[in-house]
Amino acid sequence: MKNTLKLLSIILLIIGLSSCKSEFERVRTSGDPVLLLESANAYFEKEDYQKAQSLYELVMPSYRGKKELEDVYYKYAYTYYYLRSFILAAYYFENFSSTFPTSPYREEIDFMSAYSNYQLSPSFRLDQKYTFEAINELQLFVNTYPQSDRVAQANELMDELRLKLEEKAYDSGRLYSDMKQYQAAIQSFENLLKDFPETQKSEQVRYEIINAAFQLAENSIVQKQLERFEEAYERSEVFLKKYDDSRSGYWNEVKTINKKIEQTLSKIREDDRYKVKSTIN
Repeated sequence: MKNTLKLLSIILLIIGLSSCKSEFERVRTSGDPVLLLESANAYFEKEDYQKAQSLYELVMPSYRGKKELEDVYYKYAYTYYYLRSFILAAYYFENFSSTFPTSPYREEIDFMSAYSNYQLSPSFRLDQKYTFEAINELQLFVNTYPQSDRVAQANELMDELRLKLEEKAYDSGRLYSDMKQYQAAIQSFENLLKDFPETQKSEQVRYEIINAAFQLAENSIVQKQLERFEEAYERSEVFLKKYDDSRSGYWNEVKTINKKIEQTLSKIREDDRYKVKSTIN
């Protein structure tokens, strides 16, 4: 009896699924624009976005030039977003704005176009193409709709994305240091400070610059050591004055480097090999 009931349940489930599929196929192949649109909207409301998308694609040509097309295209673009096809969602949201420039949905859609690119922004270790695109679109949204309720969210999203770019820049600098490419590390960290002047890591980044400058001097040829140790020393002196109030771990590290450089410079200036500076750049 249990096996019979289980078999009947499976048969009924299969019949039910088959009828649902056949109903969708019946609508899809009907060629009736009204039925297609009504069914697409019903599937959209049920959050069956794949079927809704398929039916919207079929029905759009029938409503081209008609007022209903705006609502159809609006929902069609959202099906891609809800299905997490963010590249296509961004494309169709942007296309909606250019197709329906006076639509009451325009502000919302412009935000969603930017937000789709935000969703595409990957880990800071990967290529940041979509991060830059999202920042540009979010900034354009803020400039276009300064009174919008979404401006605060747009600014928060931009802050988050810029923090990701900052993290990538810091990681690049650390990578150069680990590879002993100290000049590239210094340049990378200096670019970080220039691109993100309000970074919360300013002390840490400046420590990384001084450490790289110190390592560069230590690993330089004899003719360049004096000049490079002096440059690293000047950087360390500026750091110690700038962050004297913090006396953080970074401050202590720089203080140690500063003392080492002082000792090294004292020896260098007494060594005849260093008396003539190199003219090599």
